[in-house]
Amino acid sequence: MNNVFRYADGVWPNVLALTFTVVGFPLGVWLLGHPHWALNLLGVVLVAQTLVWSAYFIHEFAHLAIFKSQQANERWGVAMSWINGSCYARFADLRRKHMRHHVERADVLTFDVQAFLKRLPKWLRNTVLALEWAYVPAVEFIMRGYVMVLPFVNESKKNARGRIIGIAAIRLTAWALLAIWSIKAVVLYALSYLIFVTLLRFADCFQHTYDTYPTLDETPIPADKVRDRAYEQANTYSDVVQVDAKWLNLIWLNFGFHNAHHERPIAPWYKLPTLHRDLYPEGSAQVITVGELLHSFHAHRVKRVLASDYGEVQPPGAPHRADGFVGAVGVSFLTAV
Repeated sequence: MNNVFRYADGVWPNVLALTFTVVGFPLGVWLLGHPHWALNLLGVVLVAQTLVWSAYFIHEFAHLAIFKSQQANERWGVAMSWINGSCYARFADLRRKHMRHHVERADVLTFDVQAFLKRLPKWLRNTVLALEWAYVPAVEFIMRGYVMVLPFVNESKKNARGRIIGIAAIRLTAWALLAIWSIKAVVLYALSYLIFVTLLRFADCFQHTYDTYPTLDETPIPADKVRDRAYEQANTYSDVVQVDAKWLNLIWLNFGFHNAHHERPIAPWYKLPTLHRDLYPEGSAQVITVGELLHSFHAHRVKRVLASDYGEVQPPGAPHRADGFVGAVGVSFLTAV
């Protein structure tokens, strides 16, 4: 095992977490169709959690933080993308776009969703905003839809058309088989997926106050400011439940320790809490707890869709310091091409 994993102390954490994800997902789907409502509820929680972990394991594999070989990280990254439905984008593209986020210290997006929404008829744009008001992550699903239709509207991506059709055929067949077995399971799976997307977007929402640059190609972002490591840390936030909330922070696979991740991007998920404590003093200005962010997530859920920036965070000790943190939307690393 030590010859497989990148870090010797990562064998058991990764074996246990990957086993939970790979086994827990189909087990959770099976529980969705069980006659007993308590097991249905357990299934919703299990499916949502394994979807979340599959997403964050894609992030770990993109940083080559789990296995020694790049090929193993790539294979597992592809496998995780099939669990959570991000497989319409190639793993290599997801990784490339995410690396730009780290190197260029900006949110380099695939699709300008704000410009897209502003071009829509008013009634349709208002429908999207109404869904967001109702806590339906409409923008995230628009981003996922864009990944799927891009090869059919952009000639430079036309070589991916057959791949997209093939993936869609496989996944639609799986959905049909699930519906034949249990309509209830389909409905509850949809609920689990909504929870999954919402948990991811909450984390993504409050981890940066970066600038946003939508670009489909490799055009570099403008050199209009100094984006050094000091800028990176000052515009990165650790949105943890609490620094010492060991088990609750695992909901996001410790992804909330985001300053530590940006300081050492190849540090694996299970090392991040300790790394955070080593790097940042207690009461660090970059730590904002989930409890502090819940009001902002609620209050700005419509405003952030078309906001021109992510807002700002007040210093520690300020009352309601996160209330002006509007947050990001449509920045998921799962929706890049």
